[in-house]
Amino acid sequence: MSTFITRIDQGGMYSVIKSILDRLIAAILIILGVFPVLLLGWVGSLMDRSSILFRQVRSGKSGKPFTLYKLRTMKEGEVTPFGRFLRRWSIDELPQLWNIVKGDMSLVGPRPLLVEYDAHYSAVQKRRLEVKPGITGLSQVNGRNSIGWERRFELDVQYVEKQSFWLDCKILMKTMVQLFDKKSSDFHLNQLPKFSEQQKRSD
Repeated sequence: MSTFITRIDQGGMYSVIKSILDRLIAAILIILGVFPVLLLGWVGSLMDRSSILFRQVRSGKSGKPFTLYKLRTMKEGEVTPFGRFLRRWSIDELPQLWNIVKGDMSLVGPRPLLVEYDAHYSAVQKRRLEVKPGITGLSQVNGRNSIGWERRFELDVQYVEKQSFWLDCKILMKTMVQLFDKKSSDFHLNQLPKFSEQQKRSD
């Protein structure tokens, strides 16, 4: 099995097969989870008196803009109590399965960031745009929002350079483990400051 996967990785079929698997898995998860997710979103909208979905334009592969979907977790700039629950279990990210089906995202890859950040990347940091952004990624399982921008981008570029089915599987497994690890799951409750030109490092 490992030999077969290695041959796929080295044979140039990785991106094609990954895209097919991404969409197939995302479609299955949408069918299985659409009603629970909509119910949670509806409950949250009633509690916070806001819309269910949060939409924002993010930068995709090659810098192509796309609309990212999440369950709304904030109101007037603050994370709501129900929003903390959604973030604790990463439930707020589930609408991005639709982004995967549409071809905007992948299950695994660098997290999609604001389009305005693209102008501030160094040449090396910009390599994170060579692949589709993901729901989870190497930086998410290595500290998430508890690490700074420089380290986060280093991990993103490391993923681009070493991407493979084995690495994707490891990241997905570690993501699942961290969901049930309170210390790890609390990382994403922190808010990173906006990335700016002043934080860009020379190549």
